[in-house]
Amino acid sequence: MIPDLAILGAGPAGSTLAALLAQRCFKVLVFDDAKRPDLLVGESLVPATVPVMRRLGIEERVAAYSQRKPGVSFLHREGTRLDFNFGPIAKSLPTYAYNIPRPQFDDTLRERAGELGARFVTHRATVEKGDATREIRLTAETLEAAGLTEQPRFLIDATGRARLFARTLGIGAKSGERSDVAYFAHFEDFAHDFQPEGQVVISILDHGWSWRIPLPGRLSVGIVVHKDAAKTYGDTPEERLDHALKHEPLLREASKNARRITPVMTYTNYQLVSDRGHGPGWAACGDSFGFVDPMLSPGLFMALESARLFDEHVFAKGPEVLDSPETMIAGFKFAEAELHDWHESWRELIRHFYDGGIFSLYETGTKFSARYKGWPGIAFMENHMTRHIASMASGAFTRRKYSRGLVNFMRQHMLRDCRPPEDYAVLPAG
Repeated sequence: MIPDLAILGAGPAGSTLAALLAQRCFKVLVFDDAKRPDLLVGESLVPATVPVMRRLGIEERVAAYSQRKPGVSFLHREGTRLDFNFGPIAKSLPTYAYNIPRPQFDDTLRERAGELGARFVTHRATVEKGDATREIRLTAETLEAAGLTEQPRFLIDATGRARLFARTLGIGAKSGERSDVAYFAHFEDFAHDFQPEGQVVISILDHGWSWRIPLPGRLSVGIVVHKDAAKTYGDTPEERLDHALKHEPLLREASKNARRITPVMTYTNYQLVSDRGHGPGWAACGDSFGFVDPMLSPGLFMALESARLFDEHVFAKGPEVLDSPETMIAGFKFAEAELHDWHESWRELIRHFYDGGIFSLYETGTKFSARYKGWPGIAFMENHMTRHIASMASGAFTRRKYSRGLVNFMRQHMLRDCRPPEDYAVLPAG
């Protein structure tokens, strides 16, 4: 049987797309090299991931092995603390998300795609350049490994940061603004008394920032620093993470009795978007197209959302759409435009945290509320700003023009009697 589509990669984007297309009766083949590290960045989700889980019928499975996430707290080296919860966010989303063991979550998506009819082949697929009608194709060796005598009708690159199709075709990409590196591991007995239970903590350190993500029975802890600063912390990932835990004031006390129970993992390449994400006979989904900085945990959402956009704009009419290349091209252009807007919107929001603007806004609001306590409208403005920022971080209002404009307007015109944003900025290096 010749598949309608072959998806290269069984990570969150590839498996989600396989499941969605199998629901629409496409014959889907997924190549999975079965090579997964024990730890992966992307352990904390945003509420916007939950609707896709519900559509696939897996939320109960995920909830059974995950930690419910009510929100995020931000601690700053200057003593400021901001607490956001998902209670006041847009009504279109649930008021919670999940902190997940990534390998188990990825396996759940893969298993669900298989249950819905997608076929998996354990093989590291390879490709080569094609022609004008099929810009890229599977190699003979890969066809043989899958038991195929013909090329699938369409190919999806879900190989993640390997960007297999883009590298084969020489397609460039635009990188992000930072040159950071992360080191992270799981710990036991790492103090984490933040309430409510499951609250994620982001700390703005003397240099760089850190995350603390509660998982069942353990805490995921990571530091993010400029690659040049990291070199001064030690020679190995273990030495560099240990150095930060011992010397950063916001981590030192909490980690003094902690016991590391996993290897230390390294994570680089924080932002990138391909110059082109589709062509004759192929398209790139998830990280293969682009990825964003992980500060606000948008990565898994973007993987699932890219699959959903392909399903909605390209494949919603079922397998017959493969007979209309013009329709598919138009759909991919629409989906890609939305993905570009998502990437830019997340970058803009994350930048407000990196450059200190959110903290200056918070200081302004706190002092203004104290000074004019009891005035009509004060509580409304506080709640209004909190709701929009929390909703942007949840994935609900991230692209909303009003929400983005509100934050930019307040930064430009309403900062009063506060430290300038640069005092609150994440410092890149020592």
